[in-house]
Amino acid sequence: MKLLSDASEYALRGVVWLAQREGQTFKLREIAAGTKAAPGYLIKVLQNLSKAGILSAQRGSSGGFSLIREPGDLSVLEIINAVDPIERIRTCPLGLKSHGTCLCPMHKQIDDAMATIEATFQGSTVADLIDTSASSVPMSDGPLAVAQAPVPIITGERASSVCYGHLLEEDCDDT
Repeated sequence: MKLLSDASEYALRGVVWLAQREGQTFKLREIAAGTKAAPGYLIKVLQNLSKAGILSAQRGSSGGFSLIREPGDLSVLEIINAVDPIERIRTCPLGLKSHGTCLCPMHKQIDDAMATIEATFQGSTVADLIDTSASSVPMSDGPLAVAQAPVPIITGERASSVCYGHLLEEDCDDT
């Protein structure tokens, strides 16, 4: 069982990827490559995010998608709800008339868990997801190539080798 749909996963990947590159506009192919998402499916997700006012979508040769919301003001739940909201249990899923809107203990417990998940996602922002002090970076095997300031990274087997802001050690002349 998957907690999130593919659409929600793609939406989160796309928004996080764009938030890591704040203020820039990217073509569908670039976002798909960066998020390891199928372009044909990703386009529908990005269009939904645009309709929800999370992304800007511009047509034409200089067009593309960009994040228009501040990462610190955009909750994970808003992104999920824009493409495929979390389903809560409102009435008996088995259709038992005697249960009506009064959930049995099993379904009440499942719905309570979903409420906790919703609250967690509501309390988490995109800024939390791209926190640069974390030990790993979403959708990256290393630091982002767009790092604003050089960040020393210990690379390879040689603990004394330090590379500043490069994705690959081979790209680094600083060692």
